[in-house]
Amino acid sequence: MEAKELAYKITDLALEKKAKQIIVIDLHEISSIADYFVLMSGESSTQIKAIADHITREMKKQKTKIYHREGYNSLNWVLLDYVDVVVHIFRPETREFYGLERLWGDAKIDFIMDEKDAR
Repeated sequence: MEAKELAYKITDLALEKKAKQIIVIDLHEISSIADYFVLMSGESSTQIKAIADHITREMKKQKTKIYHREGYNSLNWVLLDYVDVVVHIFRPETREFYGLERLWGDAKIDFIMDEKDAR
């Protein structure tokens, strides 16, 4: 699966678990860290874990192997590293504090609508 396709597949999976404020940051022309970051927020530790577990499980079914994951101890910021796509699942206050969107302000950012946004 190509990096862009993977990034947007992950947004679909995140929406299935009611993730909020999902964005895709296109880094492929400005950084070698990854081609895409996918950022999202969860309302609680339980939801963050559910989102992360769902993405991991469904990607495994697609034969897409995770390279690294971290943050399961605190569940304030869970990172899922698929090499070309890195997923960041935050509690809202943690996301605001670190402000990854601001750090990558020169990148193309795609805002994904959730059910609340669609109303």
